[in-house]
Amino acid sequence: MALLDIILEGDPRLRQRASRIRTVDPSIRRLAHDMRETMLDAPGVGLAAPQVGILLRMVTIYLPADFEKDGEPEHDYTLLNPEIVKAEGRVMGYEGCLSIPNWTGEVPRAKRLTLKAMDLEGKQVRLKLDGWIARVAQHELDHLDGILFIDRVEDKSTIQEIPDEDDEE
Repeated sequence: MALLDIILEGDPRLRQRASRIRTVDPSIRRLAHDMRETMLDAPGVGLAAPQVGILLRMVTIYLPADFEKDGEPEHDYTLLNPEIVKAEGRVMGYEGCLSIPNWTGEVPRAKRLTLKAMDLEGKQVRLKLDGWIARVAQHELDHLDGILFIDRVEDKSTIQEIPDEDDEE
């Protein structure tokens, strides 16, 4: 498959609302596979189609088991037309983004949520997510509506540049 170019902040496509996916066909499955490869190569834990310049409501998320040393299981999802059905609690945490490389900021998110979406077989799925995976899902769903994590930062003083690992050598 193919690695896709991740577009960066400033590209107007990142600020547009993505369109619903009407049918799951080979082109959608190919896009999902390419997005997953691109996300893992970046490396990242989530990627939304608008981040690769495709204005469709698709996200891919992969969190390996014990990602935050919290005993959580692996999470591996490709979601089409995802929607938050229910959100509970509020928690602050730092986020970064493949479309805003080397920057982070503290973002409030729901602690728990329920999502509904369609999978790559065209079947409806419902997910209950808690903790880190809930944060990642909310971050990726925001991309589908043209929202970046920096838009959600309440205390702008928490936005900071992270040195590139290549610069540290």
